[in-house]
Amino acid sequence: MSTREEKDRLALLQGTLDLLILRTLVFGLQHGQGIARAIQQTSADELLVDHGALYPALQRLEAQGWIAADWGTSTNNRKARFYRLTRTGRKQLASETSRWLRLTAAIGRVLGPEGAKA
Repeated sequence: MSTREEKDRLALLQGTLDLLILRTLVFGLQHGQGIARAIQQTSADELLVDHGALYPALQRLEAQGWIAADWGTSTNNRKARFYRLTRTGRKQLASETSRWLRLTAAIGRVLGPEGAKA
């Protein structure tokens, strides 16, 4: 794990947490803490998901029908909700991923080569 301080981590832009949760669930069932850990590890410890943001996001995604949850037992023998991506969630992930890639490409063009040197 990185020794980078929490304040040095990148803040998530509004709306990106939903996308990251959906992407994480492509790989299968996961409980909330596991989702947060996967995002942190996949981002090389750049992104730290605050639990105060994670659980409302999970509830919102479930209400939209993009994920579903069932109760189960975690590896440390605790009761936990395990989330999975729904068919509608997969479609949403594809749409949001396409939109995100277009946005980041456009921002990269605006920043140009000078932005990469900064």
